[in-house]
Order: sequence, then structure tokens, then C-alpha cells
Amino acid sequence: MVSVPWALPRVVVAAPASGHGKTTIATGLLAALRRRGHPVSPHKVGPDYIDPGYHALAAGRPGRNLDPWLVGEERIAGLLRHGAAVPRPADIAVIEGVMGLHDGAVGHRGYASTAHVARLVAAPVLLVLDTTAQGRSAAALALGMGAFDPAVRIGGVVLNRVGSPRHESLLREALAEVGVPVLGAVTRAVEVAAPARHLGLVPVAERAAESVAVVDALADLVGATVDLDAVLELARSAPPLTAPPWDPAAAVGGAAGSDRPVVAVAGGPAFTFGYAETTELLTAAGATVVPFDPLRDGALPAGTRAVVVGGGFPEVYVEALAANTGLRADLAAFDGPVVAECAGLLYLGRELDGVPMCGRLDLTARMTGRLTLGYRSAVAAADSVPHTAGELVRGHEFHRTGTDPGHGARPAWRWDGAAHGFVAGRIHASYLHTHWAGQPRAAQRLVAAAAR
Repeated sequence: MVSVPWALPRVVVAAPASGHGKTTIATGLLAALRRRGHPVSPHKVGPDYIDPGYHALAAGRPGRNLDPWLVGEERIAGLLRHGAAVPRPADIAVIEGVMGLHDGAVGHRGYASTAHVARLVAAPVLLVLDTTAQGRSAAALALGMGAFDPAVRIGGVVLNRVGSPRHESLLREALAEVGVPVLGAVTRAVEVAAPARHLGLVPVAERAAESVAVVDALADLVGATVDLDAVLELARSAPPLTAPPWDPAAAVGGAAGSDRPVVAVAGGPAFTFGYAETTELLTAAGATVVPFDPLRDGALPAGTRAVVVGGGFPEVYVEALAANTGLRADLAAFDGPVVAECAGLLYLGRELDGVPMCGRLDLTARMTGRLTLGYRSAVAAADSVPHTAGELVRGHEFHRTGTDPGHGARPAWRWDGAAHGFVAGRIHASYLHTHWAGQPRAAQRLVAAAAR
């Protein structure tokens, strides 16, 4: 099948480092453009789950990740096309970067950086600059960000945390000298703060009303301080996308059969970490995907044949999770395939911070003072429902908890010379977060196991 090029307007919102205001500007742009009647497609560079929740609220459609480490660089443009076309074609895609523009996987020369993704999707960059305690040097910084990788085009900047009209005038003059357009300026006095906690922002699902108010305020802020017409013009300067759109049905090779087994996927405030493509792949592989909320649902969905429990913040809701004894008993007795990542691993254990959990895995878990964070190159250590022994998988870790023991008699993974995770019967559980667009066989195998 021949793919027709798509002239999708798109822009990457980046910064020289974390903390400059990328999420503020990207989320505000999505919401402000939507207010003006534009269907907007939200995307996030990297593995982060929380920012896409705010993007989804702003755009009214799923926030999607573009991470070459997790899915392979050959899929990035196709995933962008897919996300921008579902549920209906977007007028513009806004892609929020990660960390600093050129920061990627450690030791891999910028692989999976925002700049890498901008190159893969041929998108111009809108650079957000925190101008606190900066004058003309802001222009040198913007110039250097572009010169470091000439294949990345800095199409304009948004000045953030501007101190005064005089400060703004000085910054605009300096940037004009180096030929970098200023598309907006946000003063320190009108900053909008989103609720945060130990792993970043508080997920949208946990603070629904507050999150709506934050997104509305960001739309007001960006609508008043950023030249939306200039941003649209910049986005329209991107060349047509020629890569074919990613297709979940093609990725899994079609449905495993006509049975359509129920695969229950955990959600709700305690389990907010997941990628939109997971459900799409499971559905394409032949499953009927049914969400459930471990905080509120007293039992697994009727007819459940497999369970997926992803990441989130169970430590915040540990007492409420423990109080739902009906669902805990259901999961303790469930003998079908279970795939659990991070928070799911903790929920399946005996205890979390001394509070009883499901008891499916013989482990205890506790909060620690140490953040474990980073990309991982893992090898499947044993045959399991989603993976075959020896399979190479790229994922990431992101947690402040630890388990005792750290792995089972049959570990799920090995990396850096150590064993990690648990394979117990038909359970596969570990701290490793994966993106199944990069390993579609995992979805295919899970649905096939459920159908059996």
C-alpha cells in the first residue's frame, strides 16, 4: 500500500534544560488553539506519562509519546501520523520536548533527545527560554541551541519569566540581532502552577477539577501572551510527512481469532501510567479491552481472561487499595495471564508500606528516599506470557520504591549484569516500563494466551 504524504503542520516545544516552562507553553498552546477551533494533536518526547495527561485534557484527544528508545526511531514519524489522525485529522500537532533540547539517552550522543525527534519528524522548534537573570545572553543561548545541531531548525522563541517591559525589550532586541523571532513573552507575575509531587506533576486523573482549572488558566495565559498566528505559520512551514502511518492491526498481524477474550486494564487515580497504543494493540490483536479501577471496582470485569496493571501512584492510595478487599481477593484467585509494571508489581505483592495488597507475589514493597530513573536495555530472562527468553527489550524505570526480594526465582529481566522482576506462573511483573508499539508481539502473545 502506497502512503500519501501528509502536510501536517507541526511544531516542537523545546528548551535548553528542564524547568524553563515547556509543559506550561505546550499545554497552553494546545488548549488555546483548540479554543480557536483547531483540532490539535498532542505529543510528548520521551517516556513520561504525566505530561500527556495534561495534553489530553487540553486537546480533547489522547496524549501520545514519541520515544525512539522505546519504540525505535523508524516508528516515530508513523506514530505521529497515527496519533494526529485519530480520532480525526488534526490541523496541527504540538510536540513537547523532554529535558534540554539535546539531552537524550546517557552515553548515546543525543539518541532519543528532543532534537533527535525533531529531526525524525522534520519539525521546526519553538524554544522556551527562562529569562530570569538573563539579558543579551538569551540570544547567545538560542543561537547556540541551533548551532549545536544544524539539522534542527529553531523557528522562534517564547520568552518565559520576563521581569519587566524593559527586560522584554532588551531580550527582543538581542534576539532580533541574531535573527531569531520572538513569538511570545510571559512575565513572572502571571505564571500558572500545576500540582506536583515526588515524581513530577500530579496526574490529571487524581485532581480532575483542579487540572481542568489549570489547563483553562494556561489557555488564557498562552492566548494572551503568545502569537498563535505566528505559531501556526511556523508549524505550517514543516514539509509533508512521507512515512506511512503506524497501524496497530499491521503491527500485531491481525486478530488471534474470533473469541475476543476480555482483557482487563487497570486505571483510575492510582494507575494512571499507560500508553494509548497499548489498548489499540490489544484490540487489534483480538481482545475486548475493559478498564477497571482498583480503588472503586469490587471485582474484575465479567469474563476477564487476562489482566494488565500498569504504573501509577499506589503508595498515595495504599489504604484505599487495601480496603477494596473484594477486588484484592479476585486478583489473588485469578489464574489467567497477568502483566504488571511498576505500580502493578507493588499491587500484586503481599504488602506496600506495611499495608496488605493482593498477595499474588511473595514480596513486600516500601517507599525509599532514592529515585531510580533511566532507560534500560533488558533481556527477557525467562519464557513468560508476553516475552520469550532472550528477547531484547528497551524500557525505562521511574520509581522511589523497592521490593524485598528484588527479583524472583525466575526473574523477568536481566540488565547491567543483574536480575530484575518476577515470572511466576502466568504472571510477568517488574519495575520496567515498556511501550508495546516497540514490542507488539507482547500484546499478540497476551491475547493469544487469554484466548486459550
